[in-house]
Amino acid sequence: MESYKFIDGSVTAPLGFTAQGVCAGIKQYGGSPAAVTTAAVEADEPAPGAAKRDLAMIYCDVPCSAAAIFTKNLVKSSAIEVTKKHLKNGVAQAVIVNSGNANTCNADGVEIAVKMCAVAAVTLNVNPDDVIVASTGVIGQPLPIEPVIKGAAAMKGTLSKSGGTNAAEAIMTTDTVKKEIAMEMTLGGRKVTVGGIAKGSGMIHINMGTMLSFVTTDAAISSKMLEEALKEAAEDSYNMVSIDGDTSTNDTLAVMASGLAENAEITEKNEDYNTFVCGLTAAFKKLAKKLAADGEGATKLLVCTVDGAKSKEAAAAVSKSVICSSLVKSAMFGADANWGRVLCAIGYSGADVDVSKAEVSFKSAKGAILVCKNGAGVEFSEEKAKEILLEKEIDILISLHDGSGCAEAYGCDLTYDYVKINGDYRT
Repeated sequence: MESYKFIDGSVTAPLGFTAQGVCAGIKQYGGSPAAVTTAAVEADEPAPGAAKRDLAMIYCDVPCSAAAIFTKNLVKSSAIEVTKKHLKNGVAQAVIVNSGNANTCNADGVEIAVKMCAVAAVTLNVNPDDVIVASTGVIGQPLPIEPVIKGAAAMKGTLSKSGGTNAAEAIMTTDTVKKEIAMEMTLGGRKVTVGGIAKGSGMIHINMGTMLSFVTTDAAISSKMLEEALKEAAEDSYNMVSIDGDTSTNDTLAVMASGLAENAEITEKNEDYNTFVCGLTAAFKKLAKKLAADGEGATKLLVCTVDGAKSKEAAAAVSKSVICSSLVKSAMFGADANWGRVLCAIGYSGADVDVSKAEVSFKSAKGAILVCKNGAGVEFSEEKAKEILLEKEIDILISLHDGSGCAEAYGCDLTYDYVKINGDYRT
């Protein structure tokens, strides 16, 4: 029986948290080679088309236990350097994040990230060292501080319990839909809530492939145990997502815990810790699937489930390999039951697999069909297979019949629009 349930809500669902997102003008001016000028920002001239939210803040009434994990790319946003420094003591009280500009590979990047924290600190009346800062968008373009100052001023006094949705919108770049969740679980007889938002559509891969995600909870948990729980939950969720094989420079997954649920504080890996990790993993998986389904140009969510592997690690390697295969992704776009491509991806996964035992099926809302058994093709209806693969969510089911290891990875199909989107990303 599941120890959690999903509810309506966002990052503000847990006790103590409020948020907001506004159009500060970063996307209007900061996404092009021309830097924003103070005059342009003060003129408040709209960009061609509808203005978009591009600056968000999340705030907690009390200092929180906090932890984060980041991209494994050696090229990192300056925001990550500043956030790592701020989280050394395991405490945070606010988040400020912009979209439209990655603040990466900029000579003044750290200076701007520090200024963003100072802006948030003044706006929210918190210690600047207790602010998590993040950015996402175009790499290598200077990020001006003027629109951040203006946007924060517009948000002052407006952060609310209903502002989580605006915050989720403000962190979007090429995303087509907002990603937000809320859930409840019970720890030590007390109701505990988890809320979260995420963004990501392209430049997402399994080395902390999430782009940006901010998760809140009112659970009482030490920062050390929160960090442990974060790593465990991410391993089976965000680290199993791949859209295009590119690991972002800005990936940040941060969690803040207010403790306002007043459960007995989790300070060791006990039953409450395990329950919390279970719920956190489910929350992360929900957001991870939303990321994968909204991959750039995608028309289908792909979930590759592997069982019967020699180990969990082998199952994870196989599922990741299949979900990352450009040929598998292309076949799914064309609703082509080309199981040979799946077997090929299993073969180069690096996992210890006896391919002669492998079994492959495709499944969707239209049913399931076995296409490979004992490493060889079986007769199946191409018409039925196409009907199954034309659905919006496709399960690629692999049984290796060689142990008890299992895992699942999340991805999407590869379409013409992916190239179109990334061919003119800066314009």
